[in-house]
Amino acid sequence: MLKADFHTHSVASPDGGISAEDYRQLLDGDKLDYIAITDHNRIDFAQQMQQELGDKIIVGEEIMTSQGELIGLFLTKLIEPGKTARETAQAIRDQGGLVYLPHPFETIRSGVQAEVLDDMPDLIDIVEAHNGRAVLQNRSSHALTWATLHKKPTAASSDAHGAKGVGRTYTIIGQPITQDTLGSVLTQGQLIHARPPLISLAYPKYHRLRKKLGAA
Repeated sequence: MLKADFHTHSVASPDGGISAEDYRQLLDGDKLDYIAITDHNRIDFAQQMQQELGDKIIVGEEIMTSQGELIGLFLTKLIEPGKTARETAQAIRDQGGLVYLPHPFETIRSGVQAEVLDDMPDLIDIVEAHNGRAVLQNRSSHALTWATLHKKPTAASSDAHGAKGVGRTYTIIGQPITQDTLGSVLTQGQLIHARPPLISLAYPKYHRLRKKLGAA
């Protein structure tokens, strides 16, 4: 069995802190077999890591749309933020990527809301049913219900912003994946989710402050 995490933030995200060495160790150890690097509105670090570590790194991007955040997986080109959710999802599809829906229905972390999603179910490929950082506002039951109603595969991912946040929430899959097979493989996946260490919940604010002070 293989373990995959489709939502992580590297040092290239303003609030991220997972380093290149951290990703190497996660893949070399027994924590994960596939990791998507989904930095905020950029893909350069993810592309670099894929060149170094191979296809076990999935190039992704967490894109801030005008209606909440969407993730593109298996991207080859940067997608600019600020477009509508539908326009962003279509841009992901246009380059052969998959549209991954992170922390849907949340308001604390810019989840896309039901009235938007109900108008574009045809453009959603994967629903994040369990987010590793969904503690203060957990919409997992809503996400599972929406995915079931619209016959969408689901995944569990850490949304880790530091190395200690990885390894508690992930998806077990039964075979190697590509952008063409991921959706079907996930229909037989097992979602693993557990509360992360408290320190990992503080990573985003810590990293933002650290980088702001470092740039001052």
